[in-house]
Amino acid sequence: MTPEQIARGSAEAMWAEDRASQALGMTLDEVGPGTATLRMTVRDDMVNGHDIGHGGLTFTLADSAFAFACNSYNRRTVAAGAEIRFRAPTRAGDELVAVAVERERVGRDGTYDVTVTAGETVVATFVGRSKEIGGAFWGETGSEAPGGR
Repeated sequence: MTPEQIARGSAEAMWAEDRASQALGMTLDEVGPGTATLRMTVRDDMVNGHDIGHGGLTFTLADSAFAFACNSYNRRTVAAGAEIRFRAPTRAGDELVAVAVERERVGRDGTYDVTVTAGETVVATFVGRSKEIGGAFWGETGSEAPGGR
């Protein structure tokens, strides 16, 4: 299997069980080795008392993109830590796009940068640190991905 096929198979397996991302209306647009792009529209029920998008939900979108990127090798991986910088407010109706890119992966640890945009505006930057916990989404080596890939 190619690295791209492994990434897609891992994403399919994860997405099937990711009720939180699905409930928030996120879509998984792209995935590849160490990278993922997710999208979410800020709904009226995602706006806080200042009439701007709730920062926790922007964090959740970035965290989900990070999760798909760091799990793209068919190795079960969790967050070991994360931080976010809010750069601009979001509003109901904004379509947010989170792009996660692997900065480094050494042993069982990884670092990922996520940029969240609304149109051309960067609304948040996120850094996630990951830790592989053992196990795979399918097979022992990723040779039998979901959907026969």
